[in-house]
Amino acid sequence: MGDENLKTEVFKTKELMGSAAAEWAAAGIIEAIKTKGFANIILATGASQFEMLNALTTTDGIDWSKVTMFHLDEYIGIDINHPASFRKYLTERFVNKVADLKAAHLINASADDPHEVCRTMGELIVQHPIDVACVGIGENGHLAFNDPPADFETTQPYLVVDLDQKCREQQLGEGWFDSLESVPKQAISMSVHRIMQSAQIVVTVPDSRKAEAVKRTLNDQISPEIPASILRNHSNCRMFLDEPAASML
Repeated sequence: MGDENLKTEVFKTKELMGSAAAEWAAAGIIEAIKTKGFANIILATGASQFEMLNALTTTDGIDWSKVTMFHLDEYIGIDINHPASFRKYLTERFVNKVADLKAAHLINASADDPHEVCRTMGELIVQHPIDVACVGIGENGHLAFNDPPADFETTQPYLVVDLDQKCREQQLGEGWFDSLESVPKQAISMSVHRIMQSAQIVVTVPDSRKAEAVKRTLNDQISPEIPASILRNHSNCRMFLDEPAASML
């Protein structure tokens, strides 16, 4: 399914999908630690990552004290205690579940100057080449919060981005917000270019509501109009799907 380099694997349930994605991510982390003595990773958030993160945090054999984690994206203006905060999500679902993480670089998108946050986070990640990036894709085909048409050209590691209507509706539909009006219109996102610099990319995509985005990502022309389609140009990327997400392939 698909073409170029992006391999896809389809599983009967979300749990099997998440376990398989976590197993491949863990292998990359363990190999990086074995080779270099440390590993740098990117973690995504949202409903698509529940099963993968649950499996990853319970995987044996990872020395988390040698792992540095970078945060993929965060809504601008949201406090860390907000139910939709991705910092809150990663703290509860990852940081608090693994022992002695070397470092966790979370995006403080409630700071006064989001552009300054982008600059400082960008300087940090450039010093920590990523071994394993764990990402999802949106119902609109977005990669991180790079909504269509995504900027494929910028080499800035982090950007202030506008969230389109479909993206905001997805966040509402997943239950993170009480109304569309309360979904922020801007976010800080890792850029497409920076994600693509990762040595290994693990893409986890469950649910039938992502089926059309999966189909377009794998089969349409690679284009900023389908941001995730660029993953087909990466030499070490796999997409893990459950059967509903793969239903249109």
